[in-house]
Amino acid sequence: MKKAIVTGGAGFIGSHVVEELLRQNMHVAVMDNFSTGHHRNIAGLPIDLYICDIADPSVINLIQSIKPDFIIHLAAQVSVRQSVEDPLFDERTNVSGSLNILNAARLTKVKKVVFSSSAAVYGNPTFLPVTADHPTHPESPYGLAKLTVEHYLDLFRKFYGLPYGILRFSNVYGPRQDAAGEGGVVSIFADRIRKGTPPMIYGDGGQTRDFIYVRDVAKAVACALKVDQSFIANVSSGTSVSINQLFQMMKEAAKSDIGVYYGPERQGDIRNSTLSNEETKSLLKWAPSWDLRKGLRETAGSVRKAKNAVL
Repeated sequence: MKKAIVTGGAGFIGSHVVEELLRQNMHVAVMDNFSTGHHRNIAGLPIDLYICDIADPSVINLIQSIKPDFIIHLAAQVSVRQSVEDPLFDERTNVSGSLNILNAARLTKVKKVVFSSSAAVYGNPTFLPVTADHPTHPESPYGLAKLTVEHYLDLFRKFYGLPYGILRFSNVYGPRQDAAGEGGVVSIFADRIRKGTPPMIYGDGGQTRDFIYVRDVAKAVACALKVDQSFIANVSSGTSVSINQLFQMMKEAAKSDIGVYYGPERQGDIRNSTLSNEETKSLLKWAPSWDLRKGLRETAGSVRKAKNAVL
């Protein structure tokens, strides 16, 4: 049985990846410091759990002792806003922490590292939809950190023969996404609609995003392990909607007439983003199977069920 480590495996995306790998009969080890992840996300799953911080160099010895075949590296500081306010904190987790993971992978001679990158590496697109060969000009420390790790992965491949798969996610949404702090806009809207509290939209709401359902993302990660060569690919729906349209769709689904507030644009935010997934479909033998309306219904239902959840 193949063994995989999932860093950040107790988090929103990570826990869905863990479930997908278990469905494929893999031995899964989860590494998480629970700064944003939750025990409830992985409760009852047949996994090995290691509570640790990837920014601590001791994680290198830990990974060597586990001897994984694969590492799926999802642990990250995911707030663009926080990366602007505190770039050193962002660097500690997203660059230094990632280097610990890559160094451990090199020493352990893993078969592949799959890294969760982001549409943020592209910056403001010069054309849409954005293909994987689009120029990279990050507009935030978060995007720059993700791109920096991508470059390190390529160097580790050249110097040490470490295979990799880089997956640039568009806006991921779905069950277990946290509406607190820098939670995704879908989970924030769902939470506010449930509570009857008008949400804040930053800017005029005309900015567009490409939303991909988390279970489609988990399947893409699992497919990435089967690709022989190192690669970079977008994981996206290949379509986009404005934030105003998204809010209206969610209101209609909930039969709500709640209003909305508008605030100033946030520094580092991209105006329009749609990622092409045509190359990804061919490379990974994968395609998204959840349309936005269906995914939004599932997400709204999970928010209602989780409202009394205990951490």
